[in-house]
This record gives sequence, structure tokens and C-alpha cells, in this order.
Amino acid sequence: MRIARLLTDDGPVTGEYVDGVINADDGQYTVGRDGRLLSPCEPTALYCVGRNYAATNDQMDYDRPEEPDFFIKPPTALLAHGQDIPYPSFTTELTYAGELVAVIGERCRGLDPADVSDAVSGYTILNDVDALDQQGRTARKAFDGSAPLGPWIETDIDPTAIDMHTDINDERRQSANTSEMLFGPHEVVAYLSERFTLYPGDVIAFGSPANPGTVKPGDSIEITYDGVGTLRNSVAEP
Repeated sequence: MRIARLLTDDGPVTGEYVDGVINADDGQYTVGRDGRLLSPCEPTALYCVGRNYAATNDQMDYDRPEEPDFFIKPPTALLAHGQDIPYPSFTTELTYAGELVAVIGERCRGLDPADVSDAVSGYTILNDVDALDQQGRTARKAFDGSAPLGPWIETDIDPTAIDMHTDINDERRQSANTSEMLFGPHEVVAYLSERFTLYPGDVIAFGSPANPGTVKPGDSIEITYDGVGTLRNSVAEP
């Protein structure tokens, strides 16, 4: 099942997404006609794991981490599916990264990996936008608009062996499978839950496959995880 949120004239509604229609408790809403998609959840924080694919580490000349290496984006970084990504004035090296994301479904802490599935409501997609020429991860990755998320939450999928690809202006730039992760989804969620209390709607991103380049204003970015969906955003013109 796919769970989506829509911004209508009367406020946000949430329901099951089927073929462009959201079936909410109070009726049906057509995406585009009755409103636009919102980010599919409202996290208190976005926990993002880096260096989680060997090919990425090789490309960027990173050492292989001994445990999940993470950083945090704030909720102000969120953008919805279809919204334009702002090109910040402080960078000339804006990059993309197509990542699978777990959405937490219940308040939890200290999870065992075997119990993670019960605490996760489903999976969605993140574009970890990065101002690569800035100093430090917070400056590079935590700015407004640096976390396009969506388009919905898929509640029924095994995250451990999903094919993915990223297209920039219809050119294939990333292609991988989640089985290539150094630390699997359940291991990552359990690891973070040892350090943080996780709340419903919080998101945990599992890192990006090798990322071959930058984007510029006007570029279209499409990130697809099979069985989950496609997150689509364009980079805003100045």
C-alpha cells in the first residue's frame, strides 16, 4: 500500500494513493486537481547514513567505515515530490544522491535488528542534495531544500534487494541494488535507535550509490527505487 499526503485548500490530507487519487477518511482527492503532494511524513529529524556503498567510497576515496557513519538534516530541509530544488547562492557544486529511506512508525529506542520491521511504517526516497564545496557536513547538507522526499510511503516491500537508478535529464547516472549496502537497513535503524529516541515520521536514509556528478539550474532529477516509486524534482532557475 502507498500512503501519501496532499496539500488542499482546506489543509493537508493523508490516505492511500492509487493511480493519482488519494483515498482519505473524508473522501477522494485527485493529485493535481485537488492539491499537490506533500512530503509523505513529518519528521522531527532526518538521519542520513553516508559511505554505505563500496563503490561510492572508491569514487570519493573514502575509507570504509567500521560502523554506520551518519549526519542529520533538519525538517526545514524538506521538499516534496515535484517541488523545485533551490540552487544556493553559496555553492557552485550542487550534487544529488538517490537514497532509500525508512519511515519510523512508532516511538522507539534500543531496537534489535530483528524488531526493526515492526517499528518501520514503510519506505520512501530521498535526494540527499549536497553543496559539495562547503566546509563540513552541516554546511554542505543541512540547508533549506536539501532533502526532497517522496513521493509516498510504500508499506509492503523488502528493502534489502531493491534495484535503483537515477536519471538526470533522462540520462542514467546511478544504477545499483540495495544489497550492495555495507550496512543493511535493519542494522542501520537498530544502530541509530541505540543513540536516539525515534519518533513516528522520522526518516532514516541508507546512503547513496556512486554519484557521478553535479547538477545545474534547469536539470531534472528522477530517482527510482523499484517497487517504491520515483521521486522527481527539477533544479530551480536563478
